[in-house]
Amino acid sequence: MDEESQQIQPEDQSCWATLPDVCLRRVFWWLGDRDRSRAALVCRKWNQMMYSADLWRYRTITFSGRPSRVHASEFESALWYVKKFGRYLEHLEIKFLNPYNAVLTKKFQVTMRGLLSSLGKSNNRLKSLSIQHLELDRLVWRHSIRSSFIKSLSFFLKKMGKHLDYLNLKGARLTVEQGCHVLNSLSYLRNESMATELNIEDFFSHHLAVYSSPQFNKTMATFQNLASLTLNYNCISDELLENLCENNASTLWTINIKCHIHDPHGQVIWGMSWAKLARQAVNLKVNFFFERVMKYERLVRILLQEIPVRSISLRSCYFSDPDWSMRPTLLDLLPTFRHTLQKLTFEFNNNHESLDKELHLLILSCRKLFYFKIWAFLDVKFVERILKSQEEGQCALRTLKVRIYTNRYETNEEDRTLREIYRKYRKLIDAELNYFVIAYPMM
Repeated sequence: MDEESQQIQPEDQSCWATLPDVCLRRVFWWLGDRDRSRAALVCRKWNQMMYSADLWRYRTITFSGRPSRVHASEFESALWYVKKFGRYLEHLEIKFLNPYNAVLTKKFQVTMRGLLSSLGKSNNRLKSLSIQHLELDRLVWRHSIRSSFIKSLSFFLKKMGKHLDYLNLKGARLTVEQGCHVLNSLSYLRNESMATELNIEDFFSHHLAVYSSPQFNKTMATFQNLASLTLNYNCISDELLENLCENNASTLWTINIKCHIHDPHGQVIWGMSWAKLARQAVNLKVNFFFERVMKYERLVRILLQEIPVRSISLRSCYFSDPDWSMRPTLLDLLPTFRHTLQKLTFEFNNNHESLDKELHLLILSCRKLFYFKIWAFLDVKFVERILKSQEEGQCALRTLKVRIYTNRYETNEEDRTLREIYRKYRKLIDAELNYFVIAYPMM
């Protein structure tokens, strides 16, 4: 038996020893940090594979915002990783989930200071940075902690700004002065930023009329190569659109605009400003996301016919207003964009009015519409009418997602009807649609 084992062992060793690097690298790709470290002890070749740049280009570092023994080592392991493999990083995402108290925000601030400092010294290839939902205007962020973090982040962006293509600071919630200071760091010593994608949704605190700030418009003028811009409607002004037209018309493809009920959104934007930008940026598509901004009088001031709108999302978050009607928006406003609309998302409480007919007509009028999602009070037969129109070639949807609200605890009758509809149109659904339809008790 010993002789047989000795004969088999070299063959096994030679098999693993000659495993192609591309295969070994793929094995390492699926391992966690701890398993990679253990595998690196097997032999010299595997140890060298541990330092393959391909393994460390993408990284998501998550910090828990709750005090816990389980998560106690997160901050130390993040620093260890950056010091050991940070030079390979190209795409970094950092998450700090709902910090519980000032002790944790302080720990996060100190960790980020060390992490960004180490990364700034060793890395010259970082292309993408995402730090989302920090909510720096919360009380758990004491003034000194917040100021120290902003200082560390700004210093890092000054050093790495020339490499970054993508920056996502969604949900930072800064003052206008703080936010502009951070964004200006990207153009330090160059007077222009070459970032192609910028996400500053909820980057400024709620209730701020950012559109009226000369400082913000001056900061945005430094961006000269934007392909995608995500921001709130309280940042939109004629001056901003003029800046985009002058500096980014040849590159700009997408603008994502969020309009929240608590953000100032009553500013007047001239249609000619949008028209000029649309003429210069010929590939531009604009996506709107409305949260609790549902009344026709407000929407009609924002959704100007000169805007090349690609998608619209209207969400009321279950709030109900008996004086509000969705009918004018569906019949008069949204059909204005029937030649460009490709995606529609609705989530509203229309318990006081039936909108099945208006929604069906809107879908039929938007010939480019391929995505339709709605959560609302609807008749179950609404789904069947949509599928019948799809079968007859009157619409060309690829995604249909419907949540039908009911005022009853039991939805057995609706569920049975939906199953019958699915059986009737099963071939069509399986061949053409990403299909999800349910009945949901709204009690």
